[in-house]
Amino acid sequence: MPNRKKYYLKTPAKILIAAAVFALAAAVFYALRARVIIDRIIGKTYSGKDFGIEDYVSAVDRDGDGTDDQTDILQGARKYVATKPKYESRYYSGGYPDDGYGVCTDVVAQAMKNAGYDLMELVNADIEKDPSDYGGDIGDKNIDFRRVRNLVVYFRHTAKELTTDVKDIAEWQGGDIVVFEGHIGVISDKRNADGVTYVIHHGSEEQTSYEQDILEGRDDIIGHFRIS
Repeated sequence: MPNRKKYYLKTPAKILIAAAVFALAAAVFYALRARVIIDRIIGKTYSGKDFGIEDYVSAVDRDGDGTDDQTDILQGARKYVATKPKYESRYYSGGYPDDGYGVCTDVVAQAMKNAGYDLMELVNADIEKDPSDYGGDIGDKNIDFRRVRNLVVYFRHTAKELTTDVKDIAEWQGGDIVVFEGHIGVISDKRNADGVTYVIHHGSEEQTSYEQDILEGRDDIIGHFRIS
């Protein structure tokens, strides 16, 4: 007959060890989540390298300035928002705002201009090539490139379309373009504690910062593009 006493002495010990391991794992998990929450509250940012993600470098340098397009676009977005443009939609005969005002599409246009892309001319040329893809309300190059719906069509024609899953953090890189319903911005190289990238954008008069951790909070992402 088995030694029942010996068996019953071992079982409680196993249960205690398993409970201790579970409690330790739970404590580590909640400590890590608490760190993430605290980091978000204080606005601590990370880089791709903190998550083992190498920054994407484009093989193209359109303006020949020695800086690749991806980096140029990111830097151009930051240069533009550093001017602290005031949010207001106005019409300009030269297309590009020249009075300190702007909207979301101007962040993208100025970012791309920094890399040697004249978005006004490029969108106009694409509209002339495939006008039916753009639908109605086109025909004025001074404003066509400043409409989000037109930029979606243009980027689908000319750029690399990527995932819209924000959890796939390695696929989001500074200098990418993100499009929401009625809004657009440039992806930052800053990341939150979960590795999700910030967005450089200009969405309203009430916006407190031009570079924000908004990507996870949006459920209306309709496009994610890389220029080159």
